[in-house]
Amino acid sequence: MNRAWAVVRLLLAGLVLAGCQAAPAPAAPPSTAAPAAAPASAGSVPACVEALPAEADEVIADIEAGGPYEYPRNDGVEFENREGILPDEDPGYYREFTVETPGLDHRGARRIVTGGPDERAPDHWYYTGDHYESFCEFAP
Repeated sequence: MNRAWAVVRLLLAGLVLAGCQAAPAPAAPPSTAAPAAAPASAGSVPACVEALPAEADEVIADIEAGGPYEYPRNDGVEFENREGILPDEDPGYYREFTVETPGLDHRGARRIVTGGPDERAPDHWYYTGDHYESFCEFAP
């Protein structure tokens, strides 16, 4: 009889545990972080593997048109790569542009950084959604 009670207790414990599973977590708000990136090889910036935010499309079009830019004092200016995440280049190689974040009353953290001698047709396109903490490279 002790064995039968042990089996019953195990079954009841399993039922109790099954009923105590946590409810699913609420959905997270939209992220402003950079899209997930593919693994990087040594000395390179990973490729963006998720879509850029929709607001990036207008910025890309403005860059390819040579402006005008939403933030003329800040967009199209030299990005100095102080963080050292992007490949080392001569001063003036990189430029930065604001990608607006809906709902904010300031520029936010999202940027496109381009690299190359031609502002309208850059050799490299990078995106950061976390104000230069990380980058991924994309082709428009």
